[in-house]
Amino acid sequence: MSSEQWKKRCVDEWGLQDAPLPDSVDWKSVYESKPFSRNLLKNSSPYGLTKDGPPPEADLPEEPDRGPPRFVPEGDFSGWTTRSEVLPYDSSGIPEGAVICQLPQASWFTMEQVVDLKAVGLWEELLDGFQPEIVIQDWYEESQLHKFIYQLHVRLLGADNTTVIAEHTVNPTEDLSIYSHNWKGVSHVFSGYGPGVRYVHFLHRLKNQFLNGFWNTMFTGSSVMINPNK
Repeated sequence: MSSEQWKKRCVDEWGLQDAPLPDSVDWKSVYESKPFSRNLLKNSSPYGLTKDGPPPEADLPEEPDRGPPRFVPEGDFSGWTTRSEVLPYDSSGIPEGAVICQLPQASWFTMEQVVDLKAVGLWEELLDGFQPEIVIQDWYEESQLHKFIYQLHVRLLGADNTTVIAEHTVNPTEDLSIYSHNWKGVSHVFSGYGPGVRYVHFLHRLKNQFLNGFWNTMFTGSSVMINPNK
């Protein structure tokens, strides 16, 4: 197929009639990359779960775990850069003089990815002039571990992979007065963000806790999608 034929396939399949369509673009590569019809994040569900079913209930250990605290959850985190941040013990609310046998120790588990928008099939004229919507979505478990169990920080970066052109942060507070063990959705749409965007940096943190066993907050369905419309 000629380049013009590949371009027509892209326009017809994704509705790009109003977008800039320069001849300098390798339209065969764009079509094969399919940047408008797939999640650009890798390994969006490391726990093998989906939001279509409730999160699994935690298994209570038959005997308390007396071993050293654990702060990294089990899962296939390929495609993610991960790190764990152990938090100080929280002794607030404990009466003075009370005998403390053991306190829960919490940690943040951070997972992040960077999406190279040109590498996945987008082109500069589209990103700078047309500025298609960049749609972010994520789902996290209501683990009831703490009133703060989830954080999301997404940044649109320039060509140097450092300059921040736009960003969005979520840091919700959980209502612990009612038990609810479901998935909670988080979403945001970047639009009209200005020229120069070349990367999407996706970072979220979920809280874990160790007390006679390891308890973590899971996530699923993380996504970065490009809407071919403004």
